[in-house]
Amino acid sequence: MKRRDFLGQAAGGALLTGTFVSGCQQSEAPSTAAPGARREAITWKLVTTWPKNFPGLGTGANNLARLIGEMSDGRLQIKVYGAGELVPALEVFDAVSRGTAELGHGAAYYWKGKSTAAQFFAAVPFGLTAQEMNAWLYHGGGMELWREVYAPFGLVPAAAGNSGVQMAGWFNREINSLEDLQGLKMRIPGLGGEVLRRAGGTPVNLAGGEIFTSLQSGAIDATEWVGPYNDLAFGLYKAAKHYYYPGWHEPGTTLECLINQAAFDALPVDLQHIVTNACRVVNEDMLAEYTARNNAALQTLTTEHGVDVRRLPDAVLERLRVLSDEVVAEVAEEDPLSGKVYASFRRFRDQVEAWHDISERAYLNVRAG
Repeated sequence: MKRRDFLGQAAGGALLTGTFVSGCQQSEAPSTAAPGARREAITWKLVTTWPKNFPGLGTGANNLARLIGEMSDGRLQIKVYGAGELVPALEVFDAVSRGTAELGHGAAYYWKGKSTAAQFFAAVPFGLTAQEMNAWLYHGGGMELWREVYAPFGLVPAAAGNSGVQMAGWFNREINSLEDLQGLKMRIPGLGGEVLRRAGGTPVNLAGGEIFTSLQSGAIDATEWVGPYNDLAFGLYKAAKHYYYPGWHEPGTTLECLINQAAFDALPVDLQHIVTNACRVVNEDMLAEYTARNNAALQTLTTEHGVDVRRLPDAVLERLRVLSDEVVAEVAEEDPLSGKVYASFRRFRDQVEAWHDISERAYLNVRAG
C-alpha cells in the first residue's frame, strides 16, 4: 500500500486511482509479486543529447532516471550517460533504435534525416506553445501519431520535458532588417533552420557542447540555444553581443524520451507504466522549472553581465512567419505520414487558437494593462 500511495503522489495526477496510464491508454495494474518479495533489478542505459548534468535538460534526464528507480522500488535502475560519454550527442536515436541503450533523451527535430514527420513533435516555427503541445499530444491525437512515426525504428516515444517559449538567440551582428539575415551562419536545427535558409541565412546543426567555441571563434555568427536559464549556464554572453527575442522558431519545445521497443515489451506491465508515467512527470516538472528560473537568469544576464536584450523588428518577424508557413506546408507534402501529422497539428492549432484568443491571450493583455 505504501508503494501504491507513493506512485500516485509521484505522478502528480498522471496516475489514476486503481489504474495506470500509459500514454493515452489505461489498463488495470496486475499483481507483480508476493508481498515483501524482491526481484533482481533490471539495469538500463539512458543516453542523452545534452552535456552531463546540464541544468534543465541534462538534469531532466537525471530526474527521469531517479523517478523510475524510486517508483519501481529499485526494480528498474537507469544509468545516465551525457552526450559523448557512450555515443555522440546526435547519434542517440540510432543508439536506442539498435539497442545500444534502452532509453534516450533528446528532441525529435534532430532526427529529421530519419523521418521528416519527426520534426512536428519537437517544435514548429510560429506553432504550438508548451501548454498547447501537451494538449495536442495527450488529448488531440498527437501521441498516437508520434508512435506511428517511430514504430518502424523500433522505438516508443514519450514527451519528457518542455522549455516553453525560447529566446530567438545570440547574435554577433545587429538585426535591424531582413538584409541583416543574408549570409548569417546560425546554429539552428529543425524547421527553424530551413526558414532561416529561405531568409538568406545558413543554418548549422551543432550539439550543445559545441556551441560556445563555435560562436566565440566566429565559425558561426549566431546561435539559438534555449533561454536565459541555460544560456547563462553555457556562458554564451561571453561569446556574443546581442540577445534577441521572441523565440519564433521554438514556441514550446517538447523534449522526448526514446524507448527501445523490444526492451520495453520485455518489461512487466507495471514497469512499463512506471516508465511512461515517469516521463509524464518529468515533462510537467521541466516546464515548471524553466518558468521559475528563466526570469532570475535574465536579470543576472542584464544587471551583472550587461547583456543587450532586443526584440526582433516586426518586419523581420513577419517575413519569418510567412516563410515558416511555406516551409511547413512543403514539408507536409514530402510524404503521406508527414501530411497526416501536419493535418492533425494544424487542425488542433486552429481550434486552440480560437480559444486562447479569448482566454490566455486576452487575460495576459489585460494583465499587462
